[in-house]
Amino acid sequence: MTDQPLAGKTVAILVANGFEELEMTEPQRALLKLGAAPKIISPEQGLVNGWHGAAWGHYFPTDKHVGDVLAADFDLLLLPGGERSVAKLSNNPHTRRIIGSFMDAGKGVAAIAQGVQLLAVAERAKGRTVAVPETAAETLTTAGAKLAEEPVAVDRFLVTAVGQDQLAEFIETLSRVFVQAIEQRRQAA
Repeated sequence: MTDQPLAGKTVAILVANGFEELEMTEPQRALLKLGAAPKIISPEQGLVNGWHGAAWGHYFPTDKHVGDVLAADFDLLLLPGGERSVAKLSNNPHTRRIIGSFMDAGKGVAAIAQGVQLLAVAERAKGRTVAVPETAAETLTTAGAKLAEEPVAVDRFLVTAVGQDQLAEFIETLSRVFVQAIEQRRQAA
């Protein structure tokens, strides 16, 4: 196996202002090491503002506006958490379309903390086993998801994690599952 099994693959990172910075930057760093090309997709124009700890964090340049992208343009999807970001994305009609398309195509999707709620927004939680924070448990249960007992869960090519306490395990798991998802698509082609 190559050192960069995701070389030439693009990963959409769907965020809005107020996303949890570490839940985006740490997986992004791991994906870069695997050779992937992460792209920040956002309803924000030009720059998107992260949330770090108890205050606003850094600004990050956006690569594409959420209204201008299709899931077909990307190989994998990352959904970081962050209350403000998830609330804004939940009210954006493109969020449902993009996440739904990724899930329907069987592409790799990883969501952490509040980001897992976006699966319910996209109406793609039903029948899936997910790890969610306590604050999102009711939303996902109502949407038909099965709550995982472990803090990081894998359901086919969907990786979910309860929160930042599991960040290292989440990154390790999403790296493995994303490589498997790409390999399966390569074999099916």
